[in-house]
Amino acid sequence: MIGPATVGVIMPTASVDDAISSAFTPIADFISGIIFYSIKIGDPESIAYMEIPIIVMWLVTAALFFTIYLKFQNVRGIKHAIDLVRGRYSEPEDAGEVSHFQALTTAISGTVGLGNIAGVAVAVSIGGPGATFWMILVGFLSMSTKMAECTLGVKYRIERADGSVSGGPMYYLRDGLAALGKRRIGKFLAVLFALFCIGGSIGGGNMFQANQATSQLINVTGGEDGLFGPWRFVIGLVFAIAVGAVIIGGIKSIAKVTEKIVPFMAVLYMLGCLAVIFTNFTAIPDAISQIFTGAFNPEGIAGGIVGVLIQGFQRAAFSNEAGVGSASIAHSAVKTKEPATEGFVALLEPFIDTVVICTMTALAIIITGTWSDTSSAPGVETTSAAFETVAPWFPILLAVAVVLFAFSTMISWSYYGMKATGYLFKDSRRAEFAYKIAFCIFTVVGASLSLGPVIAFSDAMIFAMAIPNVIGLYLMARVIKKEIFGYRAKVETGEFAMVEK
Repeated sequence: MIGPATVGVIMPTASVDDAISSAFTPIADFISGIIFYSIKIGDPESIAYMEIPIIVMWLVTAALFFTIYLKFQNVRGIKHAIDLVRGRYSEPEDAGEVSHFQALTTAISGTVGLGNIAGVAVAVSIGGPGATFWMILVGFLSMSTKMAECTLGVKYRIERADGSVSGGPMYYLRDGLAALGKRRIGKFLAVLFALFCIGGSIGGGNMFQANQATSQLINVTGGEDGLFGPWRFVIGLVFAIAVGAVIIGGIKSIAKVTEKIVPFMAVLYMLGCLAVIFTNFTAIPDAISQIFTGAFNPEGIAGGIVGVLIQGFQRAAFSNEAGVGSASIAHSAVKTKEPATEGFVALLEPFIDTVVICTMTALAIIITGTWSDTSSAPGVETTSAAFETVAPWFPILLAVAVVLFAFSTMISWSYYGMKATGYLFKDSRRAEFAYKIAFCIFTVVGASLSLGPVIAFSDAMIFAMAIPNVIGLYLMARVIKKEIFGYRAKVETGEFAMVEK
């Protein structure tokens, strides 16, 4: 597949890499072929020809359904969501482990990653500037799916005597569907989701992040013959130690780190994009024109859908995740007695991730024209070239952002995988500790090797999570609607008073 996994990945030991490729390739190809099975539309010779993976239609249809079914809470609920994040309705004695703000930053740290940098470059390079419009539209629709799954995540979470919490699709698929008289299918879907989650966390949430962050560090320090070129393994080891130091402490430790890293890395990256945009400010009107004209002509529509919904969702899986269900695991740990509160908070996540940060990347590469450069595969290098138009040293700023994005994604996905492991092994402390150790080991492996087949496999695992998750969302749609509108009624009648800040 075309994407950031193809950028700057150098293998130190060909025989080891060949062995891994030989082992993973047939498995990855088989699973990817199932998950990303495509429907062909139109004449292959036509500019409007499309191949749309069923999984993409699955996600977009769910986003559109919940946007309409929940009566556009993705727009109507934004102000209330911001008030919740600010702590305007928070009660310190509520059950849970983290604040609304910490839950949001933890979830954002898992979604804001290399997909925002490399995935957007892939989408625009394939779909053209018009792809940006469709990306923004998908971002808005996805807010509704995120709201639905995170409401269920809190409603069906497990609260223990020691104050710790476990939640997410594993629990609402099992317990929510059992409450509807669908116990067997609920248990089956829950186990399926947990298995896919572990696979996705090790691959896309860990190895891919370590690999691409390492590659970008090497690229900006002289390449393979530069300062860090021969030290991939050591860079991976440093990443593993840093990740391990955070994840050993669980969600509270992760939340304390993400609430500091996420705002900093987001602001740093957006300032970098703004510098690129305003350095080339004379091209802004033309870029905006390209986005809208490209979005509404036959080539733009076909390219936009293919470039964003296929490449944008498939290659930049971490850039949204609405419908995948992973973020609800983090949101489930929030301190609240009303499940819908976190549903409202969660709808901000796709907005920040896709509508804001991804759009900034798209504007930077459209304005500078680097999206049309065919001299290299689209990905991190495309965005890096856009940054270089400001100053020769400016890609270093991008490298810092890449490292922070990768690190924050790894620590969040470690938590998702740990909770999935805990579900399968009945909250065994040994099993969860073993998972953490394995996660850190794979961080080193990810930094050291080329990962084409592994990334194909992990992409499939991440998207496979959406199959049992979205089935559950549809089956529990009435439960979701009752929670959200019941909570809104309480707020409107003053049952929940706003706390003065």
